[in-house]
Amino acid sequence: MAWLNYHHLYYYWTVMREGGISAASEKLSLAQSTISAQLSKLEESLEVKLTQKVGRNLEPTDAGLLVLRYADEIFPLGREMLDALKGLPVFGPWSLRVGIVDVMPKLVAQKLLAPINLLPEKVRLVCHEGKNEHLLAELAMHNLDVVLTDTPLRSRLSIKAYNHLLGECGVSFLGTHALAKQLHGTFPSSLNNAPMLFPMGMSTLRGILDQWLEKMDIQPLIVGEFDDSALLKVFGQAGDGIFMAPTVIEEEVVKQYHVQVIGRTRDIKERFYAISVERIIKHPAVVAISEAAHQKLFFAIK
Repeated sequence: MAWLNYHHLYYYWTVMREGGISAASEKLSLAQSTISAQLSKLEESLEVKLTQKVGRNLEPTDAGLLVLRYADEIFPLGREMLDALKGLPVFGPWSLRVGIVDVMPKLVAQKLLAPINLLPEKVRLVCHEGKNEHLLAELAMHNLDVVLTDTPLRSRLSIKAYNHLLGECGVSFLGTHALAKQLHGTFPSSLNNAPMLFPMGMSTLRGILDQWLEKMDIQPLIVGEFDDSALLKVFGQAGDGIFMAPTVIEEEVVKQYHVQVIGRTRDIKERFYAISVERIIKHPAVVAISEAAHQKLFFAIK
């Protein structure tokens, strides 16, 4: 019977997580030549090629990705065993490391991630919020399992990853009851000269919104621009202006921020993606997220 050398596997796991042999050498306090030799022995024992050179970077092969998936469970599980022996609380064998792009509405992110709570195995959720480019870099280094975003991965980025469309929906325009009473005419013409809170100019949504307003010949009064959707809603709650939210979370936004719906349109669509290094999603928690998004969350508003 062939036995797996867990020391060799740990070196490989560390190399991939740290982004290369040099960084792993510093992390493990081992010579680079030692790590390289151990990786070769691991490949020989498994009879597969685990890494490949892509430019100057060392990246996993398809077989390497499969090994990493198991290693991502093996070593955290080992740490949990040690915690359990010390009487420390442990949650479960599965973990999901999610990157959430900072412009994504927090309520959408919560709805997308909610299905993991229904899995038979409890999942430890680890969320990181940040800019798209930073999160994609972390994904490429296998520090994240998946990135949730409203912008698909562009081919110009030198990252081997894949877009998985979770769903799309139109947008709702919302505002305080006092502000809604001041509007004239019917939607969407009622937005003309009305105070509005916009997403920042570099966002995908902003470009689509600007085009739609121009097509409808509507010129609102832009009183604020935000790169944080939660902060934008707080200002909307205060009555500073009309704001937008994906229709999929309309009900929650109305209740949480005490506002009302002024109008809706499907001409402006928000799309949400899961980006992973796998062409076919295999992580059970990400599979649950994708299936629930397609079958329940976005299906309900088609």
